[in-house]
Parts: sequence; C-alpha cells; structure tokens
Amino acid sequence: MGRDEKDTRLMRLCLGLACRGEGQTSPNPLVGAVITRAGRIVGKGYHQRVGEPHAEIEAIKDAGKTTSGAEMWINLEPCDHRGRTGPCTEAIINSGIKRVILGMEDPNPRVKGKGIAKLRKNGIEVKVGLLEDECRRLNEGYAKFICTRTPWVILKVAASLDGKTATRAGQSRWISGEKALSYVHRLRNKMDGILVGVDTIIKDDPLLTTRLHGKKGRDPVRIVVDSKLRVPLTSRVLNLQSEAITIVATTDRALPRKHRKLEQMGAKVLVITQDNGRVDLPSLMKEIGALNITSLLIEGGSTINASALSSGIVDKVICFYAPRIIGGKQSPGMVGGNGVETLEQAVSLEDLRVRRLGEDVLIEGYIKKSQ
Repeated sequence: MGRDEKDTRLMRLCLGLACRGEGQTSPNPLVGAVITRAGRIVGKGYHQRVGEPHAEIEAIKDAGKTTSGAEMWINLEPCDHRGRTGPCTEAIINSGIKRVILGMEDPNPRVKGKGIAKLRKNGIEVKVGLLEDECRRLNEGYAKFICTRTPWVILKVAASLDGKTATRAGQSRWISGEKALSYVHRLRNKMDGILVGVDTIIKDDPLLTTRLHGKKGRDPVRIVVDSKLRVPLTSRVLNLQSEAITIVATTDRALPRKHRKLEQMGAKVLVITQDNGRVDLPSLMKEIGALNITSLLIEGGSTINASALSSGIVDKVICFYAPRIIGGKQSPGMVGGNGVETLEQAVSLEDLRVRRLGEDVLIEGYIKKSQ
C-alpha cells in the first residue's frame, strides 16, 4: 500500500470515529484521531461529548508509551488555546509524534492556522487537506456557526410525487415510509434544534422528540414560531418530560398574559423583531445562535417553509418523495406564499444527492447562495 493510499484509508477511519460523537459534541466539532507507529495502529480516539477530552488526547491516551516517533491523522486542525480542556497542540508535541496529517484547517478564528503553525514550529511535519471535502461536509454545521454565530439550517420536507404534503382534508400521516421516518429521527438526534410554525402545532400537535430504535435519543430544542401566541396550552410540546426545552418565538403583538403563562409552564418565550407582522426569521437565528443552538431542522408546513426560503436562512434541503400521487388544487404543496414571478428568481439547489430509502426517494442539496 502506497503512502497516499495509506493516508486516505486512515483519514477515512478518523471520519468514522468522529461520527460516533454525533449529537453529543455541540457546539464543538466532530473530530476523530488515529496514531500509527511502524505501520501499525497504536491509538484511536474521538471527541465524545462537549467538555470531555478532544480526539487527539483520547488517541494519545489510547496509544500509551508508543507515541514517540509516531504519526497522527486528524480530520480537523488541533486547537492551540485553552478552553474547557488544554491545548491539543501541546499534548501532540509532548507525546513525541513526528508527523501529523490533517483533513482541514479549523475555521474557528481562534484556531485557524495557529495549531498548524505551532506544530511546525516545534519540528513536526504537517500535511493539510487530505479528503478535505469530506472533512468539511462532516463539520459543515460547526463551520457556519463558528464563523457567523447563527445555526446551520436544514429544511426537511416529505411529499408525494406531485409535491403535495397532505390531502385536501389535511391528512399527512404518514406520507413517508418507515425507513424515511427512521432517518428523520436519526437526523433529529444530531441537530440542536427543531423548528415549526404554530399552525403545525395547532393542526398536528406533534411531539418533536427523537425516537430511535433500541436506544435513547437526544431531543432537540423545540422552537415554535408564533407571532401572536396562538399555541394551545394543552399542546404536547409544552407538556413533555424532556431534557430539551421548548422555545416559543413571538412578537410584541402577543398578549402579555399568554407570555407569562407559557413561561410559568417552563417554556422560554423570545420576543423577536417583526417582519410584516410575522417573526423575522434572520433575527430569530441570531437569538437562538446566542443560545448555542448551532444546527436547526425545519419540519414545518408550507407557510414556514416559504418564509424560511425567502428569508435566506436555509443552507440545505432534504426532501422525501413517496410513490403516491395526491393531486387536487386544495391539497397543500411543499412551499406556500406567493411564489416567484420568474424562473431566475427561483431558489436553486446544487451538489444534489439522490438515493432510495425503502419505498421513498431522498433528494438532498445545498442552497445556491450566490443568487
């Protein structure tokens, strides 16, 4: 096996290790590390949860006394500052590791380039950019949040082949099949927050929790966009036994007594700037970013979907198409609002991926931000 092939194989191992921390490390990134000596893996580690040792420290601990003269693979540049834990660069230097292969620079301004420079200054060979696209995709949410302090936003939609999200009578459970539903709950487990409009709460009374087969999931923070505080006090999102809180985002049009009642029930109420009488979504993103909600899944109806897309807060779209045709002018579509006048004004996606999930087809892509 050649050097490049070996480096690639070990970086893929790092990425696989990093994924084990999904849903546990926010607002930190997902990081895995592998150490080899004389062509043999002697240490592996990953960042398991926020506040605990970083991947590099775990791998060095796993390697024990075999790190002198060894090589290390990491999908993200090691930190060179003291936060909840000490600088990883110091641990690498003190371990005697002679060569470090990195997937990408850390986009965090506190880190970017500093960890690499520190290692090189201390005589360690550093290679940067191996499987960089894959490494960036793994931590795309972290990268956006750390640079903008606003969450990475995914818009998720489930629809029939003709783009309908419910029948004319409002029946929508379940358009998607079991595998698609399971995928969505695994996605919820990775996200910090989940957002819907108040109409979804009134119509469907969803739980917005994570339910995984065979193990306990991590509930995202539930966020309800409700400009006039119409949310019923009996709604299940307000009456859950969950470690995650429910946030209701409203405006100054809401009645103060309803505001007080919601907070008495344990909800957090955020009064957000108006946009034509509705909650201004970009302002809401700044507010929830300040709460360290780094990633957000929108699972609302056509109205909130339209607002999210037109406001420019969406980064990625995930759409499940079920093999059904519903039809009818009164059956709701995926995106409401007034729509656009010309094709040039349409929201465009790039870097599309298509795959089967049971009987459904999953299409995902990124919003073209240069429109």
